[in-house]
Amino acid sequence: RFNKPRGVVSTVSDDKDRQTVLDFIDTDKRIYPVGRLDYNTTGILLLTNDGKLDNILTHPSHHVPKTYVAKLNKCLEIEDLHKIEKGIMIDDIKCKPTRVKLKKNDKKADTALVEITIVEGRNHIVKRLFESCGYLVDKLTRIQYGFLTLDNLKSGEYRELTIKEVHKLYDYK
Repeated sequence: RFNKPRGVVSTVSDDKDRQTVLDFIDTDKRIYPVGRLDYNTTGILLLTNDGKLDNILTHPSHHVPKTYVAKLNKCLEIEDLHKIEKGIMIDDIKCKPTRVKLKKNDKKADTALVEITIVEGRNHIVKRLFESCGYLVDKLTRIQYGFLTLDNLKSGEYRELTIKEVHKLYDYK
């Protein structure tokens, strides 16, 4: 489990010579990220050398929940919150979050903090959900992947999963 910083790519190498997630990991093993987080998205990212586990965690049929906190560029209207809760068509496929919670509408700064849980992993899906209702995501952090949370990992820190945690991840199958 790794707390990916902003400005780091979720890949093992980068042709633009940007920092990759592997620059933070001290291992001789060949590992790779499970799924992706955008360059400017922070938060929990799993790294593995287990292709079977990678497939379990990323295949949409296993419904592994991923929870994010999004900072929006303006206050979230309740009608838009309900629209997102009911699901929105994106690329002719309905995206319906399993949970959407308005954490804070900051009227003074005209921003919102929204916690959203999804089970799919389409490219930029959280940002696209909000954009479809007229909001921009200024900051996005994944705070949970399955049952795993960031715990107290600081940005750029990681820790190996326990055997018990790995077995529990396999239970998503």
